[in-house]
Amino acid sequence: MSLKFNIFVDMEAILVHPESVAQLKTVKAVLKALNVQFELQSNSLPQHVLKGLEKSMQQVEAGNTISFQEFKEKHFIKK
Repeated sequence: MSLKFNIFVDMEAILVHPESVAQLKTVKAVLKALNVQFELQSNSLPQHVLKGLEKSMQQVEAGNTISFQEFKEKHFIKK
């Protein structure tokens, strides 16, 4: 019994950015028709980032903001 291995050298990966659900469905259909393996990845932000954004939005709604100039003075300008 012999085994045959296909060795692919210098293969490239393609990252596709569809702009609509229709485009995504079409790309997936074409890849399936060509028997090309693919992985789906989510574009959503990590949970800790979403929590930080929510906290920041609550601060803005409560009026807890500073100007950009105040931010620079507080964090970047040495006294």
